[in-house]
Amino acid sequence: MLIKNTSQLFSAVISENQLKLRKIGINALEEALHAVTPKYLIENSLKIKDNTLFIQNDSFNINDFKKVLIIGAGKASAEMALELEKILINIKNIEYDGIINIHDKLESKINNYNSKIKFNPASHPIPNREGVKGSKQMMEIIRQSSKNDLIICLISGGGSALLPLPKNGLSLEDLQRINSLLLASGASVHEINTIRKHISGVKGGNLAKEIFKSSGATLISLIISDVVGDNLDSIASGPTVPDLTTYGDAIEIIKRYHLYNEIPPSVLELLEKGLKDKNMETPKPNEECFNNVYNYLIGSVNNAVQVLIDYLSEFSFKVEHFSNKIIGEARKFGKELFQIISQKIEKDLNSKNKIALIGTGELTVTIKGNGIGGRNQEMLLSFTDSINKKQIDNPFLIIGANLDGLEGNSDAMGAIVDNFTLKQISQKGLNTKEFLNNNDSNSFFKSLNSEIITGPTGCNVNDLLLILISNKEINKNLKDFSLN
Repeated sequence: MLIKNTSQLFSAVISENQLKLRKIGINALEEALHAVTPKYLIENSLKIKDNTLFIQNDSFNINDFKKVLIIGAGKASAEMALELEKILINIKNIEYDGIINIHDKLESKINNYNSKIKFNPASHPIPNREGVKGSKQMMEIIRQSSKNDLIICLISGGGSALLPLPKNGLSLEDLQRINSLLLASGASVHEINTIRKHISGVKGGNLAKEIFKSSGATLISLIISDVVGDNLDSIASGPTVPDLTTYGDAIEIIKRYHLYNEIPPSVLELLEKGLKDKNMETPKPNEECFNNVYNYLIGSVNNAVQVLIDYLSEFSFKVEHFSNKIIGEARKFGKELFQIISQKIEKDLNSKNKIALIGTGELTVTIKGNGIGGRNQEMLLSFTDSINKKQIDNPFLIIGANLDGLEGNSDAMGAIVDNFTLKQISQKGLNTKEFLNNNDSNSFFKSLNSEIITGPTGCNVNDLLLILISNKEINKNLKDFSLN
């Protein structure tokens, strides 16, 4: 199993009814994780037959290319590259190599592989020198490519930080500073990426533009989405797709979050220069640099949702994907959860069914304290704080999880809240508001043994919210099951 602390989550002191619900919820999460592994997504999107590469509804005759060059970045890029290599090995008379920037916490996963692809560990969410070094090596590969080469770019969430290449006049320290400011500001991923695109030499379609200028080689981009709506221009800041944002948008966001006087002067100077000079703007739709570019979305959180629907239906749950756009402040959404649950109990729950609610998206946290936590844990902490003396009489379970395995500055992917958790909070006299004010959600759930631990999973899609609500006869009509 990917989830490492099930013995802690399935404590013997938990009631039989609650334990049953926890086991169903954790096993459902495990199923969802496997559905979005890069291995599964690559295997289901790419096929090779007679030296022809099939991707979704398109095909590429590999014999038409002199060489295959592999580049890319993201939290899922390591496993994507390894699975791609298994396909390329079976193609006769083709050379391939390349370099991928991977999350440094996933370095141990590729140590035992003898690969022609170079794996360059770099940092996330704040870029580092190793990331810049790898990005420059990719640009060198591009500049040495020929018209007859095939470039395959592997992109997943996290690529914005893992593919850093400051524009001329900017330093790595400039990127690090503005990334830190934006991540703490409460700005959305789309807003943060709008700024990243306009201070980068590769993001916002600039990678595709560089390939066009260098050789005009064919570019295939395989993309796993971690953004709400699966907009390709937002995933990893869209290095291979047209950009719909402008320098004007970037400056407006800087002002909106009161960062105008805090960002490095060199960044502000570049943004203001780009506002006046249209030649500096990122490439837009219909520009010729995209004529030989093929972008494929090969996976998203929807893969996990479908598996959850199928799995939970087996246990007689009435399943609803109630929202695919969970965005905004984590603590604000946490306050709304009680109302969501109460309304569903009143409207849809009866003695013959159980309710499963699935939500997907990505919340944000405005950091004011110095605690340890992440967006899903903060959302759940906010729920426990806002519920106060309100009652949920039915057995219920809430799981909030970042499917890449780590969130915020914690080592947890998320946490569980259920009837047992609320009972513990009361018995231990925990001050939920104090933890919340310090952004210390992980310490809170760690003290309750209800954090969920996987370590880095190599997956990277939207976050997952799973709510299970049972009638009071939970043990009736539930088929026997075992954890995979």
